[in-house]
Amino acid sequence: MSPAATEPPKISLKRIAHINYTHADHEAAHKFLLDFGFTVAEEKEDRTYYKGYGKEPFVYCSLKGSESKFSGAGFVVDSLEDLERASETLPGASKIEDLDAPGGGKRVTFYEPIDNCPWHLIYGQSEKGVDDSLPELDYNYPTHKNRPVNHTQRFKHGPAPIHKLGHFGLCTTNYKKAYEFYTKHFNLKSTDLVYDGDTNEDITTFMHLDRGKEQVDHHCFFFFEGPKFHVHHSSYEVHDFDIQGLGHQWLREKGYDLVWGIGRHVLGSQIFDYWWDPSKFMMEHYVDGDLVDDTTPTSRTKAGPGNLHIWGPELPPTFLM
Repeated sequence: MSPAATEPPKISLKRIAHINYTHADHEAAHKFLLDFGFTVAEEKEDRTYYKGYGKEPFVYCSLKGSESKFSGAGFVVDSLEDLERASETLPGASKIEDLDAPGGGKRVTFYEPIDNCPWHLIYGQSEKGVDDSLPELDYNYPTHKNRPVNHTQRFKHGPAPIHKLGHFGLCTTNYKKAYEFYTKHFNLKSTDLVYDGDTNEDITTFMHLDRGKEQVDHHCFFFFEGPKFHVHHSSYEVHDFDIQGLGHQWLREKGYDLVWGIGRHVLGSQIFDYWWDPSKFMMEHYVDGDLVDDTTPTSRTKAGPGNLHIWGPELPPTFLM
């Protein structure tokens, strides 16, 4: 029997669900998160859950702590069997436990073996209703006018409402071991690989959920290698470019620190806008990202400054830390 035949089935991830951060200054983080476009789902003594207007009962959990740190991401799995397999096979995995959070359900927490980063797998969580009140606008082009006469475009000043968590990224201390671990245990597949031109070795991967013909985001997770493990950023979808621009203006007026934006990425194509939160975690608003399925080939691109954006401000040195 071949070695592959003896390996257990992969744990099937359905979608990215939420992100967890611990903040030393919980109140400052709370103010930023509201200005960033979240609304409160539930408050507890030691944590606050924030939601968007999509179906996830919460997309961000802010924990109170003595130091600020990344506390892992959550993914929904397809079945209770996936959760049981995770509990039995993944390093440092907990037993299946009740999730005391908006939406409820069951959870298993494990720690990936390269940098001991926590991950949270969830099943049986109740989804909430989707707010679809934001209109899909028509736009006038030079030779194709889509808006009728006297149909104006008017907008409300304020934060950019968050729809969902789209992706997050990590700096790992061992790219090859991380790639082997994530592709062995989960239905994660590279959409784009970036390689070092001198060594021809892959140094970054953008990974999507392999769900057959179901259309999914270009990436829900990415990682690259560096000397010290850390979260790079987490990214949240907003409604459209106008809403993104309004959110950018709102955050500027509130005095928050801009990292980079607004601009258009190459890999993934999304329009980006990156900000520092008060704990110096990088947060992104994005719109108009690519979709992929099992017909999408894995692309491999040489690392270089032209890979990151096609328009927008120059890349700041703080982005690639």
